[in-house]
Formats: sequence, structure tokens, C-alpha cells
Amino acid sequence: MRDFHLPGRSATYATNGMCATSHPLAARTAIDILSRGGNAMDAAIAGAVLLGICEPQMTGIGGDCFALYTRPGSNEIHALNGSGRAPAAANADTLRAAGHKDVPLYSAQAVTIPGAVDAFCHLSETEGKLGLDTLLAPSIHYAETGVPIAPRVADDLPEATTCLQGHGITHFSNNGKPFGIGDMFHAPGQAEVLRRIAKDGRDAFYTGEIADDMLRTLTEMGGAHSAEDFAATTCMPTNPINGHYKGVDLYEHPPNGQGATAILLLNILSNFDIAGMDPQGAERVHIEAEATKLAYDARNRFMADPDHTARLAHMVSPETAAKLAALINPKRAMQSATQVSEAVHRDTIYITVVDKDHMAVSLIYSIFHGFGSGIASEKFGILFQNRGAGFTLEEGHANEFGGGKRPMHTIIPGMLAEHGRVTLPFGVMGGAYQSTGHARFVSNLRDFDMDLQVALDAPRAFADADELKVERGYAPEVHQALADMGHNVIIPDTAIGGAQAIRIRDDGVLEGASDPRKDGCALGY
Repeated sequence: MRDFHLPGRSATYATNGMCATSHPLAARTAIDILSRGGNAMDAAIAGAVLLGICEPQMTGIGGDCFALYTRPGSNEIHALNGSGRAPAAANADTLRAAGHKDVPLYSAQAVTIPGAVDAFCHLSETEGKLGLDTLLAPSIHYAETGVPIAPRVADDLPEATTCLQGHGITHFSNNGKPFGIGDMFHAPGQAEVLRRIAKDGRDAFYTGEIADDMLRTLTEMGGAHSAEDFAATTCMPTNPINGHYKGVDLYEHPPNGQGATAILLLNILSNFDIAGMDPQGAERVHIEAEATKLAYDARNRFMADPDHTARLAHMVSPETAAKLAALINPKRAMQSATQVSEAVHRDTIYITVVDKDHMAVSLIYSIFHGFGSGIASEKFGILFQNRGAGFTLEEGHANEFGGGKRPMHTIIPGMLAEHGRVTLPFGVMGGAYQSTGHARFVSNLRDFDMDLQVALDAPRAFADADELKVERGYAPEVHQALADMGHNVIIPDTAIGGAQAIRIRDDGVLEGASDPRKDGCALGY
């Protein structure tokens, strides 16, 4: 239990349904959908789409999503890949010939076809109860009437807004300046798009006037996209992968997501007595940082489009983890195992919902960097993700930029199960941090028996390229001890990531927790 003498928040408890996400309006919308007879998938879709209006720098209908979910009365976990592909005409040779070492972040070349809308339509039809017209109505309302900018959103905007260009400035800034706390953000063009999707489904987005608007903008910016690329976009049902850590099974999305990295990281940590360490001490941070360097090096070598990934079994093997663990010096930091191949970023939203029948949904939805590519379509203001920056230009690499391929994604939903029963859908935002965040959250629960909310509140550190980012929540002596071990310790300007989780207790009570690093909350009824 938390110390009530100190600032903090309590977990939320309810029995009929629970939502935890990063903005209160989205949480309230999800609970409203549940109370009207919708199930957890209905609520998750309604809340997620609204988050694109409440947190436009984080996500939107020009982005991608991944989902893990169960069905009522079942503990079988299903996975859906809602990530889009590079245009068929995309070619790494063209970028290399132009002198690029990486896919340019804020260019049409970095724009993969948005996959989230197709995924939401598919999930609504196959798993939902209420229909898209009901689920999209709250987002249409708020897109038209406006949403006040929340504090964490306002904190992100000065940096994120700098990438906006052309129509992106028109649709997502306050006359070229960042919106401030309490300013009203409107998206009337997106309201019209959602209205048409509610009426005519995914084809309204991927064909016709809306697709023409997106295609025209991308073509003018030098993109190789075609009408056929948009029309052919489809989500992909798949099977989750899993690993085991101290009595709990961690389920992750398979490639092209980085979920296998979280499994590998926990497998490495299982070779150390983490539970015997100070949970807020330098020793634990050091071991986790070294394990992160090694796990992310493996990620950068092997994670790619599922049709091009051949080393998944190697990634999640305990034998692989044991060999990597043996490379860690408990007293001294190694040089970075490799430079992280993707650009550093932190922009994603996450939502989890559990309903009265214990259908559980873990859904993550993103446009990659803050305001994605910075490019928005002219008429409807659809902001494009820059997921293509997740590719590499290394010739022959499994994740090499190429036509029709899905890039390696950092966004990963998670679920925990115990003794075959799904007990805890969760997610950790924070770009590349997410795999480390999953491992730390599971370790907080299993090694230190932390309460759910406390496990999210606890301070974080992240070995990112040649830096060890350490939050101010750690004591100054911890920062110094890490520096003495050889780490390049920095205090990041922005808190590391954000997270939400819902525990399904044995007695049926739902316990929801939401990270104070975001504006959101857990709500139940």
C-alpha cells in the first residue's frame, strides 16, 4: 500500500468494467460505452479514437495500432497487427543514392500507409457489439466542439510542433504556435472523416475523396504512394508470443513489434538476484541498463516485418539470455552494445479495458514521433505517421526499407497470465523505452510485490544509445553511483514514458492504475 503521507494516487476498484488510459475524456467515454451495453473492445476503440483528438501529438487516424485481447469467458489471447506497409514503390537504393544514412524523419518517404482505421473497423465488426456509428460519435463530437489542451499535452507541444510543415501547421498549431494549457483544439476535418467511416466503413478512408486527399498531399511532398497502396491496406490477425518470469507469463505481440525484446530482457534479468537488490538503488538500475543494451542490440539485428524475421526463436530463448547475461559486469558499464538504429522518440497512447464478462483489451496506437511526419492532408487534416523511420537503410538487413514491408515498431501491448488465467492487461508508452518498461513493470510486481499503482509510479531509468536517462525520482547518490560505474547519466527533460494497467482479481474485482506521468486516469463503474 502507498504511503498516504506522500503525494500520489490510489488504484481504482470496480466490478462492472474498468478503463485505464492517458486522458480523462477517453476513459470516461470508454466507461460510457460499457454502461450502454458495449463490450471491452467497443470501449477500447471509442476511447482510442478520441485520444487522437485529446492528444493529437501522440496519435491519430493517420497512424498504426496493435492489440491483444481475450473474448468473454475465455483465457485465449488473440493478437491483431494494425500496422501499415511502405508504398509498393519504396526503394532503399533511391534514398542511399540521395546520400541518406537513415530514412528522413519528416518526409513523405517516412510515411507508411496508416493501418489503424482498418484495424478498428475489423475489430468492431468481429469483436464489438454496438457498431462504428456509436463508437465514433464521441470523437466526432469532440473534434467539432473542441477539447481543452491538458497539461502533459501542453508540455509536449513546444518541441513537437517544430516538425509541423505545410498543412500540418494549419491543422495542428495555433497560427504557427503551440497550443497552451486550456486552449481549445478543434479538428473539424477529422470529424467529417470519422462521420464517413461510421457510415461506410474502412473503404470511406482508404478509397474515394479521403484517400485522394491523403494521396495528393503525399505525392506533392515527393512520396511514392499510390491509390493501390491505400486500397490494399489490411490488418493482420496473428498469434501472441510469450515468456515466463517468476510465476507469471508475459504475452507480447510478435514482430514487427518489439515485444520479443521485453521477453529477452526479462530472461536476462532472471539470471540475477533482482529481488535481493534495493528496488530504487543503483545496483538494480545498472543491471537493468546493461541488460537493456544487450537486448536492444538483438532487437536491432533481428526485428522486422514478420515475413522477413527468421530469428524470433533465438530472441526469446533462455539460452540466448544466459549467454548475454554472462557478458554483464556487475560493477562496470559497458560501452553501448550498438547505437540504437531508430531515432529516439516517446509518442504513443495506450488504452486498456476490461468489462463485466472479463473480456480484456490491451491496445496501443501511435503516429511514432511527436506529430509524426509533421505532414497533414490539406482538406481533412489527417496527420501522417513517420513509421518508415523504423526501417534501416543497411543493405541486406531484414528490416531494410522496401516496398510493401512493415517496419520494426516500438509500440507493444502486453498481458500477464497466471496459471493459465489472464490477470493483467497493461501497456507502457515511451517509444523505444517500451520493452524496458514492460520488463521493469513485471519486475516491480514479481520481484518487489509492489501494488499496481505503486509499480507504475516508481522512478524509471533507461539506457538509450550512449546515455543512461535517470528520472529525478532517484536519490542524488544513486545518480552519482551510476556515474561512478561509468554510465553517462543524464536527467531527461521529460519523464520517461507512461503506463496503464488493470488487474483482474480472483474474486472478480477489477483494479485499475494509471501513470501520473500522463494526464489520464483509471475509471470503473
